[in-house]
Amino acid sequence: MAYENMLYRIEKDDHSPERIRAILEAHPEVRFVSLVGVDIYGHDTDEKIPVRIMLDDIEDFLLHGVRTDGSSVLLSNIADITNARVDLIPDCGVNWYVDYNFDNFDDANGEYLPVGTLRIPATLLHNGVEPVGSRSVLIKAEKSFEERMIAVLKSRPDLAEKMGFDPDDVTGISITAATELEFYVRTPHEAADVKRLHTSQEMKEQYWKRTVGPVRSSLEQCIALLDNYGFGVEMGHKEAGGANAEMGRGGDYDHIMEQMEIDWHYSSPVQAADNENQIKYIVEDSFAQNALEVTFQAKPVEGIAGSGKHVHLGIMAVLRDGSKVNLFTAFTRDDYMNPVGYGALMGLLKNYEIINPIANCTIDALNRLKPGYEAPVSTVCCLGRDVNTPSRNRTVLIGLIRDFDAPKATHFELRSPNPKSNTYLVMASCLQAMMDGIEAVAESGLSARELEACMNKRRGEECFYLEKDREYRSESDIFEDYDSEERDLLYGKAPRTVWENLAAFERCPEKTAVLYKGGVMNPSHIASFRTAALDLWATEVRDRMIPDMRNKVISFKRLHQPGINPLDDVRWESVNSLRRRLAKDCSEDKPCMLDELTELLNARQDEKASDLLVETVELLARLETMYGSYSQNIID
Repeated sequence: MAYENMLYRIEKDDHSPERIRAILEAHPEVRFVSLVGVDIYGHDTDEKIPVRIMLDDIEDFLLHGVRTDGSSVLLSNIADITNARVDLIPDCGVNWYVDYNFDNFDDANGEYLPVGTLRIPATLLHNGVEPVGSRSVLIKAEKSFEERMIAVLKSRPDLAEKMGFDPDDVTGISITAATELEFYVRTPHEAADVKRLHTSQEMKEQYWKRTVGPVRSSLEQCIALLDNYGFGVEMGHKEAGGANAEMGRGGDYDHIMEQMEIDWHYSSPVQAADNENQIKYIVEDSFAQNALEVTFQAKPVEGIAGSGKHVHLGIMAVLRDGSKVNLFTAFTRDDYMNPVGYGALMGLLKNYEIINPIANCTIDALNRLKPGYEAPVSTVCCLGRDVNTPSRNRTVLIGLIRDFDAPKATHFELRSPNPKSNTYLVMASCLQAMMDGIEAVAESGLSARELEACMNKRRGEECFYLEKDREYRSESDIFEDYDSEERDLLYGKAPRTVWENLAAFERCPEKTAVLYKGGVMNPSHIASFRTAALDLWATEVRDRMIPDMRNKVISFKRLHQPGINPLDDVRWESVNSLRRRLAKDCSEDKPCMLDELTELLNARQDEKASDLLVETVELLARLETMYGSYSQNIID
């Protein structure tokens, strides 16, 4: 099959009506067009519009797009049932990609090719006036960051001069962004053997090991296909989670559960987020061709490593002669970064409380952020053990990636997002936080050495920008070298529930206001996101978690004959008492904990529900431990 002759993307420079018409007429395998809007929660739209409809009046299509009633997008408090007009307007400033259906082939141009849909990223326009949705927020964040960064360089020409350029020669700011995508592949309808997965993880049998069977074929086919799209894949490899595939008696591999990672080239933030959207679909389809299921859940199986989506961000000044200068790189070998870099890092750390609810707004996301699995649990960074020894501490929230001999490579890695995080809003909030810190540092006039001292501050020490009762840097193992009380004291207490995480928007109004600067976000965006996230959280707790917890409690049955072994009697009585407390009502006015939790959620008393959920989960964990001790002592 002549896959190399198929159309994979239309470059942003080819979006004139004439070029689009010529390209699509030369590729009849592309039968449909889909305008891809991204709502406030990160959901993207997909619809099938015949190409002929677009080409009938392409100028009007590019200008006005498609009108909807808003039912296909999640814009809580913005587009409601009485005010639901939402238009999808094509974005001609980014690349467009073709999504191929390899289960549906057609005779196009005399070749038997899969049917393609041209996916065009689009702006969601409410009532024909207001751009809404996640893509619009990130577009505004990029523009605002560029304007404010140029203003900083002009107000502090000494910073630019030490980097070797005149601030008047700056023609633009280039923000480079990328994500690392981790995911699990598995054989459909086969339950994971948690003990086997955990043992394999502890023995480090998976990380960067050789793939075999259908996983190997899928990975190779996926990378080859991604290269056809021009994403510039750098590598694909096995991650820490999973276990070696087993070959069944029929010669086929079964009980597959392996964690993978794919990395690709940097782009602008909006293009990087668009790329990730398309890449996830390609990954799913590639593995499905080999009868494997892909999951982008943050924590698909409790007790094994979760999947992250590390976000990389760097900033460069673009000069008149076309050259670029990294705005984070240290002036000399004696420093980790220059003041602009320190400002950006301080902004991320100080304002992380209002980035975290955007990056991790689901139960699944918070299940991943627990000690022991290389997922960050504390708001802390690493710079390197010394300026000559860059380190990659995998236990911190933010890492500085640097090499003085490769000055353009200096950037930050944020490790907390997961594959289902809304990349558009995560990057937008990061840019807002970084600029807040950059402007504060520029105004302070402090040198790189003085700013490093601020980063090294001890709890209780004053700092012009960072908070007094916190520490922000550690080169140690956050999981092993601190206990939970020390971590909470030094780096702040991590939220235990989605409600607690989202409460930061109201608990930290001065930090939430950072998101509003430059008109990037406004209170309606935050209210819409918060409402959507809380509604989904409450629904998941009530309709999934509570039934699952109830079934688990019920499954803990008495296994012994009473009166034979007093120890068994005592242990079972303790187990049964806790079972009843969790799942059996005592009277009409005294419900069990699970029923009380349901009532609180139905009444939308979310704060009380959050507190009770924490207590319920802790008691259920205690019950599992107690039942394990009881059941292991039962011998026939």
